[in-house]
Amino acid sequence: MSEMSEISDPTGTAAPDGPLRVGLIGYGLAGSVFHAPLIAATDGLRLDIVSTSDPERQAQARAEHPQVRTVDSPQAVLDHAADLDLIVLASPNKTHVPLATAALEAGLPVVVDKPLAATAAEAEKLAALADDRGLLLSVFQNRRWDNDFRTVRKLIEEGALGDIQRFESRFERWRPQPKGGWRESGDPAEIGGLLYDLGSHLVDQALTLFGPVVSVYAESDIRRPGAEADDDTFLALTHANGVRSHLWVSATTAMLGPRFRVLGSRAGYVKHGLDPQEAALREGLRPGTEGVEWGVEPESCRGRLGAGSSPQTGGGEPVPTLPGDYPAYYAAIARALREGGRPPVTATEAAAALRVLEAAKLSAAEGRTVRIEARA
Repeated sequence: MSEMSEISDPTGTAAPDGPLRVGLIGYGLAGSVFHAPLIAATDGLRLDIVSTSDPERQAQARAEHPQVRTVDSPQAVLDHAADLDLIVLASPNKTHVPLATAALEAGLPVVVDKPLAATAAEAEKLAALADDRGLLLSVFQNRRWDNDFRTVRKLIEEGALGDIQRFESRFERWRPQPKGGWRESGDPAEIGGLLYDLGSHLVDQALTLFGPVVSVYAESDIRRPGAEADDDTFLALTHANGVRSHLWVSATTAMLGPRFRVLGSRAGYVKHGLDPQEAALREGLRPGTEGVEWGVEPESCRGRLGAGSSPQTGGGEPVPTLPGDYPAYYAAIARALREGGRPPVTATEAAAALRVLEAAKLSAAEGRTVRIEARA
C-alpha cells in the first residue's frame, strides 16, 4: 500500500497566496540530490509528494523532507493532480515524454530533467501540447547557473575577450569501471550514454552563449570493457555567427583538461575544476544553510584571463568567479507560475539542443559533418 493512501493532505487546497505544491516523480540521483533540496529551499514552493517504487528511497525522502508524502508510482501522483500546482520529472530518460504528456493532459505545469526527449520532434510535440493547454513546460538545465559558466557569460557580455573565436568546454571524468544501470545502457530506448547526459549540458551552454548551430561533427566511442553506451565523445559545432564550439564529454579521461578555455580576439580565459554546488548537495548541504556561502569556491580555483602566455606558468590575471546559483532556477519557475511569462529554460530551447545531439549522433555513426537547416 502506498503512503498516499495512508496519509491525508494536512493542508488541503493551497490558498492563492500560499506555497505552490510540487509533486516529484523519481528519487534517485536527480530527484534526491538536485530537485528535492532545491524545491524545498525555494520560497513559494512546497515539496508535497514524492513518487518512487523503492521502499528505501521512500524512507529516505520522508527522513530528508518530513512533511512529504510518498507514493509508489507516477500514476499515484497524477491521480492527485487537483492537489498539486507543479509536476517535476526526475525519472529515467525514457519516461520523460510519456509522463510529461500525461501531466500536461492532467492540467499540470511540468519541469523535466534533461534531456527532455530522445528527439527534437518529440520535444516540439510536447512544447505544442503545453502551449495548447496554456501550461508551463521547462527543462532543468541547472548548469546554466554553474559558477564558471556564469563567469564566462559575464566576461563575454562585458567584451573582456573581444570577439569570440573558439569556445572549449569539457565534462571529463576518470571512471574506468562502468557502473551499469539505465544511464549506461546500450538500449536506444533508455536514451543512455554521455552524449545525451553530460552532452545535453554542454550543448545547451554553447547555444545559450552563441546561438544557433549550422553544422556538427562528432566522434563517439565506447572505450571501457563491458560498457554499452558512449563514454568518450567529442563535438565540434559551428554556430551561425561563426563561433566554433569544441565540446568533450568523457568517463575515460586519465588527466582532466580545463573546464573552459574561451579564446577571443582580445584575450582568453581558462578555468579548471568544477562548480561546487553538486558536491555540496551530495554532502547534504543546502542553500540557505547558516554559515554556508552557497556556490562560492576558494580563490585558488579562480580562472585566469590574459593573452600570449599560459595560465599554468602564471600567465594572465586571476578572475573572481561568480557564485554558482542553482536556486535561481526554481525561483524563476515559481515566479513564472505566479506571474506568467517565460520559464528559465523553454522546451523550444531544449528542442534546439536535441537537434544538435541528433546531428552529433548521426555524424559519429557516418563519419561526416552534418548540416542543420536554419529554422524560422
